[in-house]
This record gives sequence, C-alpha cells and structure tokens, in this order.
Amino acid sequence: MRILSASDHIDASEPRVTATIGMFDGMHLGHITLINALKEEASKRGQSSAIVTFRQHPQEVVNPSRPPRAIMTLDKKVEAIEACSPTFLILLDFNERLSKLSAREFMELLHQQYNVTTLVMGYNHRFGHERNTTFAHYVEQGRLAGVEVIKAPEYLGQYAPVSSSIVRQLIAGGRVEDAMNCMGHPFELSGTVVHGFHNGRGIGFPTANVGEISPSIILPHNGAYAVMVYVDGAWHKGMVNIGRRPTLDNGDDISIEVNIFDFDSDIYGKPITLHFIRFLRLEFKLGSIEQLRQQLTHDKQLSITILDKYIANKS
Repeated sequence: MRILSASDHIDASEPRVTATIGMFDGMHLGHITLINALKEEASKRGQSSAIVTFRQHPQEVVNPSRPPRAIMTLDKKVEAIEACSPTFLILLDFNERLSKLSAREFMELLHQQYNVTTLVMGYNHRFGHERNTTFAHYVEQGRLAGVEVIKAPEYLGQYAPVSSSIVRQLIAGGRVEDAMNCMGHPFELSGTVVHGFHNGRGIGFPTANVGEISPSIILPHNGAYAVMVYVDGAWHKGMVNIGRRPTLDNGDDISIEVNIFDFDSDIYGKPITLHFIRFLRLEFKLGSIEQLRQQLTHDKQLSITILDKYIANKS
C-alpha cells in the first residue's frame, strides 16, 4: 500500500484509480463490505484501488465544540486499512478549504490529482458541503467531474446495522462485546504503564496503571471488564477497572487499572494494549477491603471463563 498526501499525485500515465471515501473509524464490518466492493470494482476495470480518508474527523472543523471521540488512533486506522491491501491510501487533512468544497469539486480534485475515474460510495455516505442530497445528484456531479459514481452494497450481516456512531455508542455504554461483534475485532486501548496508587498488591490483585492514552479516544463506561492484555511482547488474560475506585477512596480522577493474571514482571514505562472482550459489572463501593477482595476473586474467575471461551473461538 502506498500512502499519498495532499502534496502527492498519481500521474495520468499510471493505471486509473477506483476510490472510496470515508473516515473508517473503528474499521467495522460495514467498512469491510465497502472495501471489498471497492476492490471488486477496481479489479473489474483493471484499475488500482484507493481509500480516501482524513487525519481528523470532519466534525473537528465543522463543529469544533463537539467533535466525536475516536474509536481508534490514526496509526491503528492506517494499520487496519493496510491489512485490506488497497493500492493506495490517500490521507488528507480535513481543513476549512476541504470543508467548503462541493461534491463535484471534491471529485474533480480526486480526478485531477489522483487519477480517480470511479468512485464507490458507501451506503448512506455523504460528502461535500451540500450533504443533504441524493445518490442521483452524486452520479450527475460525478459525470461532470469525469468520475463514475457507484453505490456499494449495504452490510446486511448478523450485526446490521453497523456504523461508527453506533459502535461509539456501544463502547460509551460499556457494551464492548456488542461493539466487538459490529467491528469484527475487539475495541482497543493503548497506553503506557505508569505509577498509580499501589493499593492492589496489598489485597492480592496487583494492577498496572494505564496512562498516556490519546485524549481523542473514547473510553468505555466506568466499570470492570474482561480484557486481553498485550505487554512485554506477549498476550495475557486480565481484568481492568475504569473509574474512581470508590472502595479505596482514591479521589475523583478516572484511572484505568489492569490486573494481569499470572504475571509478575516489572513493566513500568512500557507500552501496553488492552482488548476489551466483555463487560463484567458497574463500579460500586463495597463495605470493606475483604468484600473488595471477594468481589475481585469472583471477577477474576468470571474473566478467566470468558477469556478462555474467547481464545477457543478464535483458534
């Protein structure tokens, strides 16, 4: 996959390009359906395939006071797109200039700069400043721009309908298993192990405090989750608590504390990645440290059952 920016171009002497446009946040099953349609149409025409996406969400420019939280970082999105093997990834900055382009003007840009002659539009996708328009309007504006516009099939699988907005709502509500089903992969948080309160070791559940998470990434609802943990070059089973740790009176700051099962290495300062597999319970205050220990013991046993099943189903 060749990554192109606004300063690059595809020469007219190179093969023509079939492209699609979108944010591709979360790379869910609807996106996979669209990319498969893109590659099929490109193959039928003997053309290269290109995915056009943006470094930042358009709402950061159009509605900067309320931009949506991202499901994945830009680096992870690029990695996920590369796994789909398009010929090109056209990665643009969504700025004020782009926000003012009409659909025809944007297609003209793609045609003139990147040799795009076919555009596969995602189901219900809209682009251009006149977004309240019909598919027939895109077809006509594409004809004027020298681009054939085709509608991709809708994802109609078991977990339809799927959209980034739906996935975002599921994660925010703690429904990480449903989000995983919609995406075809777990929701992921990556950060660095930093020093925390060090309370867990004293009750038999040492935790790694996950910090330095991108502030643009959405967090699951406060509570406990069964997670797969990648740290120090290997995957481990674990459970994580997101919240304020009310039983231990650790204040109002949100912490992300992961207990990695059967693991006792020094990982401070190392990168860590969590894959959220299932919600366990809401965070609540218990009457004593002993009650907390009993609850954590139950959470661990439940997590092992959940994670063993998840691993078995993957293999």
